[in-house]
Amino acid sequence: MTEHLTVEGGTIAYEVTGVGPLVVLAHGMGDSRAAYRFLAPALVAAGYRVAAVDLRGSGESSVGWASYTRTDIAGDLIALVEHLGGPAVLIGHSISGGAVTIAAATAPSSVTAVVELAPFTRKQQIGLGDLRSARFRRGMRHLLGTALLGSTGQWRKYLAVAYPGPKPADWDARLDQIEAMLREPGRMKALQGMGKTTPADAGARLADVRCPVLVVQGTLDPDWASPQAEGEAIVAALPTGLGRLAMIDGAGHYPHVQFPDQVSALVLSFLDSVRA
Repeated sequence: MTEHLTVEGGTIAYEVTGVGPLVVLAHGMGDSRAAYRFLAPALVAAGYRVAAVDLRGSGESSVGWASYTRTDIAGDLIALVEHLGGPAVLIGHSISGGAVTIAAATAPSSVTAVVELAPFTRKQQIGLGDLRSARFRRGMRHLLGTALLGSTGQWRKYLAVAYPGPKPADWDARLDQIEAMLREPGRMKALQGMGKTTPADAGARLADVRCPVLVVQGTLDPDWASPQAEGEAIVAALPTGLGRLAMIDGAGHYPHVQFPDQVSALVLSFLDSVRA
């Protein structure tokens, strides 16, 4: 059942299932909380209370926000944790990977652990070596087309690159759902607004994180020429001993959707170690 939380600037939609320690799931840009349709049930079955969130401007959350930075999203997540009676584990994908980093650094008493899935958590510097990757060039071309043209067709083409190899069983239906959402007034503008932001605000807070962090990257993620190098750089920027990196072989930018069983096992093992 969808619930709404009013924060400064609009309302955030979310749904809560399960009983136990709180885990908050935040998706990436151009998506909705349905991105966690496979991971959320596994967490609930393992004894967690799971709150899946629609980011500002996405899903069933309101549109017309003044800005869409990772710091803004972090504030929304902290407000939800406080509303639901945290503390919580925060799981964030892509732009939300940066947001959960900021939330953990800003409100350490509210965040017990962080999982970053294919996260944009550091300022990106594209070099000539990156451009030698055909996968990276294809993904970047469609991302730029989406940002500049506001094109749902370009976004669908990006997703085809971002999901190399196996697709989820509901692939075609899910693409249609995403396109329908982005055609709603204000939704594409939210995607474009997120795409224009920089991860620098998240990168600046990595050293301030005080809880355990799991970074999950797909080996075929088109958003980086070397996803492993990006993951290693995030872990290196965290305080010593707090971060760990897991690579999902064959996964693109959505490892939790392409390989939900592997990601669920990684996340649950990580959460067991945190609770211990």
